[in-house]
Amino acid sequence: MLHVEQFRYASDNLAYLIYGEEEAIAVDGGAVEEIGQFLEENQLTLQHVINTHSHYDHTSGNDALLKRHKARFLSCYQLSSQGHLLLENNAIIVHPTPGHTEDSLCFQVRQILLTGDTLFNGTIGNCFSGRDDLFYQSVKDIMTLSEETTIYAGHDYVRDSILFAKKLEPENEHLNRFMSYYDADHVYSTLADELQINPYLRFNDEKMIAVMKRLGFSGTTEWERWMFLMSL
Repeated sequence: MLHVEQFRYASDNLAYLIYGEEEAIAVDGGAVEEIGQFLEENQLTLQHVINTHSHYDHTSGNDALLKRHKARFLSCYQLSSQGHLLLENNAIIVHPTPGHTEDSLCFQVRQILLTGDTLFNGTIGNCFSGRDDLFYQSVKDIMTLSEETTIYAGHDYVRDSILFAKKLEPENEHLNRFMSYYDADHVYSTLADELQINPYLRFNDEKMIAVMKRLGFSGTTEWERWMFLMSL
């Protein structure tokens, strides 16, 4: 069975190690020293270094990890074409999720999803690719996964995200509940949480539609609602 360990670096960036009994894969491995210590303490060999997308704050640890551990680098484009990655004969599913960037990926380990800057806990990333249509489809694809899926994002933006959500929907009781178990040392949500707290995943929720109408939105289609939220 594969496991996932989270590492915080550069204030709000989050790196990950996917690991089994003997081998591991670093994802957005900016926490070079901490990852190295974890590998040593658990007698793990780093096999691959991969990224959720190619922005430097996520790739900054690549060279050091590759040099120190003699691992193999796999680019986002290689991973996207492969569709999966094996670690100790366990499949890690690669989900292409363009939108934040053209090369954005999510990695699924059992019911854990490493979402990079596509989906944060409580919000989503900026659409730097300029392709709102692709981002929209990527979010919809994520929404088809099990609601029990654990969301591990590329940054900890939880406090600001929930403050924004409260401004939109101050009566949403789920926001305070979510913040009651927020832990800066272990940042996560479930997809069920996101469907309750994240405005950008709730464009079909009647309460969010009412909020949009209160803000002057007059459109009726799902796509129009998505674009309205993206404009806020």
